[in-house]
Amino acid sequence: MKVFKFGGASVSTLERMRNAGAIIKSQPGKLLVVVSAMGKTTNALEKVINAFYKGEGSNALQLFEEIKQEHSLFAEALLQQPLTQLTDFYTEVEWLLHDKPVREYDYYYDQVVCVGELLSTLIVSHYLSGTGTANTWLDVRDYIRTDSNFRNAGIDWKTSAAKITGELAASFQQAEVIVTQGFIGATDENESTTLGREGSDYSAAVFASLLDAHSLTIWKDVQGVMSADPKQYSAAEWILELSYKEVIEMSYYGAQVIHPKTIKPLQNKDIPLFVRSFLQPAEEGTIIHTRNGIQIPPIIVYKKAQVLLELNCKDFSFVNEGLTVELYHLFDSIKFTPNLTQNGATSIICVVDDHPEKVAQLAHAASTLFEVQVRRNLLLLTIRHYNEGLLNELCKDRTIILKQQTPETVQVLLQE
Repeated sequence: MKVFKFGGASVSTLERMRNAGAIIKSQPGKLLVVVSAMGKTTNALEKVINAFYKGEGSNALQLFEEIKQEHSLFAEALLQQPLTQLTDFYTEVEWLLHDKPVREYDYYYDQVVCVGELLSTLIVSHYLSGTGTANTWLDVRDYIRTDSNFRNAGIDWKTSAAKITGELAASFQQAEVIVTQGFIGATDENESTTLGREGSDYSAAVFASLLDAHSLTIWKDVQGVMSADPKQYSAAEWILELSYKEVIEMSYYGAQVIHPKTIKPLQNKDIPLFVRSFLQPAEEGTIIHTRNGIQIPPIIVYKKAQVLLELNCKDFSFVNEGLTVELYHLFDSIKFTPNLTQNGATSIICVVDDHPEKVAQLAHAASTLFEVQVRRNLLLLTIRHYNEGLLNELCKDRTIILKQQTPETVQVLLQE
């Protein structure tokens, strides 16, 4: 049995949807297919949530109406007939949007954003059926059980394993292809949760691990794993082979090609991960496995929209006298993770993603301990296996605000 994961770009147009269908149809044997929301649907749904949470209910409904129309028209053009089952998921969201927010933002985010994956997979499943590929569509919320940490839920492995190895595995008796969603799960109270942005990769790895899959393949719009985002660095190179460890390091520093949580379930079972191009499915991609000592080029990671928090002790206390611990308790309490930190005797510098509500919450809470300064519109550059020539090239004509360096990795905070 194998697991395939298709990202949003791979099902974003009629041609790409048909191409994904052809890839699935060409695969013999049992196959679990995990599909993300189509194209930029998640971004569009985030706008719906933002409007709803601001109390702009009519605007939220109008924005969602545009998403409905896009999916209904897409499905009808692909299937040559209306897909009426989409209405069930439309209603699930509209019922919520007609209310007023009384809970935290992250809760509503998960209840609405999850519909993107449900819509896309329903369309994929019906398309496969119409082209002769028998398949079973499953709602992943019936199988991935999580805690209630909305927007970054943790998986209840014991319960999820029982459901997946039991009920889900039995579904292969009905058809050799199962179509389901990534990125989402549900609590014991059947409230929808999400596993973090790009969590579909993680979902696919969870299924591969629990089902003892032969391999996991992630289909993307590039040949395989690249040494950098080609849109940000034109000299990016395709990498044929990587170790689990290297990919974990890449993910830790913000490389978007593989979700940070994806590797551990695969490594635990020694399941190889392939990254291949859905645009050129016959081409060789990248294999990620246990082998170490692989020669690879410098890995370049850009993280835009970074915020620098400069925290200076109010009474010249040393930060290592408990203040650092207090700060990390604050990060933990608001579920926020710094991308880079640097301590002085009486100050701490933190670099974080620009999530405005979390930055404001952290700055306010930290102001009881520190004088706080906030600086936005920064760029964090990370280079693994760097050389000084490349570092100087990428930093040329930019103002360096902060730099951290080890023999293997350098990070530089730049004025964007």
